[in-house]
Order: sequence, then structure tokens, then C-alpha cells
Amino acid sequence: MTIQDILPATGIKVIASATSKKRLFHDLGDMAESCFGLDHTTVVDALMDRESLGPTGVGHGVALPHARLPGLTKVCGLFLRLKKSIDFDAVDRQPIDLAFALFAPQDAGVEHLKALALVSRTLRDENICTKLRANEDPSTIYTILTEMSAAQAA
Repeated sequence: MTIQDILPATGIKVIASATSKKRLFHDLGDMAESCFGLDHTTVVDALMDRESLGPTGVGHGVALPHARLPGLTKVCGLFLRLKKSIDFDAVDRQPIDLAFALFAPQDAGVEHLKALALVSRTLRDENICTKLRANEDPSTIYTILTEMSAAQAA
């Protein structure tokens, strides 16, 4: 599995408008609706429910919100780069500016975990995060994410 398997080129946005975790989830709901045909409210509610179990801000300015959703047949993802960091209740108490959301089918056992591990491994790389933060073009960001993931998989 590579990032390219779960992240469509259209699933990347650079946004300035996110002012809170809830607002970010609404942005992800909009993106999930346009990219994958998912219901906005269902996505936002699922992300909020998952977040209530524990924060998905993993530290170093990165968040990995994720949820299981009805109607999906495979794991899929979206990436947001925030122009202005927001508080996300991250484990290191630092604000986040990179968010990679994952959505999995209700019964997606190991595939969901593999995708989460892949994204986590990719965004733990300081060089990748530095490049992501230095770019505002979604196609460049997509290239950074997918080339690094493909190199790690090889």
C-alpha cells in the first residue's frame, strides 16, 4: 500500500480558513463529499465521535483524524495544509498545520491500520513535513507525499 492508493490528487487542499478542530472537520466533510460522494454530516459526526475517544493530533504539527464510515469499499484519504496553525489537543500540546484524514469501511480491519501506519510513518519524516509546509500548490504537495511513500515502499 502506498499513499497513492488512498489519496486522490483532488484530495489535497491548502486552506487559510480553519480556526478550530470543528471547522477543520467541516472542511474535511466538504472535501469527502466532493471527492468520494460521502455525506458531509456523516463524515463530520464520525470524525467528532472518533476524536471524543482521544485526540488524533500526533505531535510535531501533525494530525491524523480518522473514522470508519458506511458505504465505503476501500480506505481513502484527504490531506490539508493549514496556512495558520490551530489548536488540536495534540499529544505534545502544539498546534497543528498538517492534517491527513483517513476514512475506512465499517469492516476494514487490517487495511485501516496499515493505512494509518503508512501515513504516520510518512508524516514522521521531518524532511517531508518541511517540504509540505514550504509548498502551497496541491499538485506539488501530492507529488511530495506520493514520491516519498513510493520510495519507502520500494
